[in-house]
Amino acid sequence: MAELLASLGAGVVVNGRDADAAAEAAQRLPGGIPFPGSPAEPAVADALIDACLGAFGRIDVLVNCAGTAGLASESILKVTSAQFRDLIDAHLGTTFETCRAAAPKMVAQGGGSIINTSSFAYLGDYGGTGYPAGKGGVNGLTMAVAAELKEHGVRANVVCPGAKTRLSTGADYEAHIVELHGRGLLDDVSMQAALDAPPPDYAAPMYAYLASD
Repeated sequence: MAELLASLGAGVVVNGRDADAAAEAAQRLPGGIPFPGSPAEPAVADALIDACLGAFGRIDVLVNCAGTAGLASESILKVTSAQFRDLIDAHLGTTFETCRAAAPKMVAQGGGSIINTSSFAYLGDYGGTGYPAGKGGVNGLTMAVAAELKEHGVRANVVCPGAKTRLSTGADYEAHIVELHGRGLLDDVSMQAALDAPPPDYAAPMYAYLASD
């Protein structure tokens, strides 16, 4: 997404909890700016938005694409309260805090586009507790933000993409999907889609479209 937006002329600030990953991604973008840290922390979210304003003078687009794995180990039969809270924070907390920090700036400048990332896992078919609850929360939050900010010319949309990422790769992930299919939670089509998802650049044009005029 960052690469496509940059190629279309956007100035991009790349955030990630892994400082090396954020720096490596930003280096691939013309004028890309890395900003490490977890936006689930309010001060980090505020500083992230301020970094965009400082570099480019405004914030036209906010893309939230954050999350962490945990589906296989967060069954309601064994998940801990601490693990559940961490997962909610990673998926919903980051999205809320950046929306909270960016929305007033967009309203003040007369417009903007917020694009949040959820997952069809919110339906619960893929197991887990914190992951689907967090993604379901992102859906509800986005709908509420969209309704409230419409009168100010700020759009908010949520995308539930399917893409091969670090979270959907590896033997453990594949074994989890096959197990869910064997238990009847996933049908044949859903299992195959999960095991053979398209690359991330398949989803990127939807984000670029939602970011455009």
